[in-house]
Amino acid sequence: MLDLTPDEWTAVALSLKVAAVATFASLLPGIAVAWLLARRRFPGRALLDGLVHLPLILPPVVTGYLLLLALGRRGLVGGWLAEVGIVFAFRWTGAALACAVMGFPLMVRAMRLSIEAVDARLEQAAATLGARPLAVFLTVTLPLSLPGILAGAVLAFAKAMGEFGATITFVSNIPGETQTLPAAIYTLTQVPGGEAAALRLTLISVALSMAALLLSELLARRIGRRLGAG
Repeated sequence: MLDLTPDEWTAVALSLKVAAVATFASLLPGIAVAWLLARRRFPGRALLDGLVHLPLILPPVVTGYLLLLALGRRGLVGGWLAEVGIVFAFRWTGAALACAVMGFPLMVRAMRLSIEAVDARLEQAAATLGARPLAVFLTVTLPLSLPGILAGAVLAFAKAMGEFGATITFVSNIPGETQTLPAAIYTLTQVPGGEAAALRLTLISVALSMAALLLSELLARRIGRRLGAG
């Protein structure tokens, strides 16, 4: 039943690539934004918090359309980028960008909660001993919040694997280029006799998402035990 066709394998491989690129590209910005929201008070903080979480409440199609308006070949920024050879619309890189935008709120929220759970007195003690803010973050905050950072990354990866609305609006559904697993499943459900193939890809999608979550739980427990032992 799971004998996939070459086109189906392509959709699976593309989904994994898009999800991985989206997750890794979001990781450093996600940590930075989570730290800002957790540890700093500044004008516009509520606005930043709202903007970060906006994709969670907007219809995914609206997010994809906004990306198209901004980064399409005739978009506000996309036209300038296209002149230097950087194109997102209707490319797999655009699919990764859309997935990153949709998964970013989940990533930041998990990371922010983890950083807030770190005892600020430990950071203050390190600063009192002469550590610079970056050193305090790298040696105290980051290691102690690592399980939450890992959880946020996995949530973003799982979201990217299942993202459909923003992706199909921004980059369409082009086989071999932007047709990820959700788009391939949607296409197969519209084709007579495509139910079996759609079911195969659905099972693959569920298996990949569960594997990612189980791996995250395993790594988080190991990291937690090491931190506890330390």
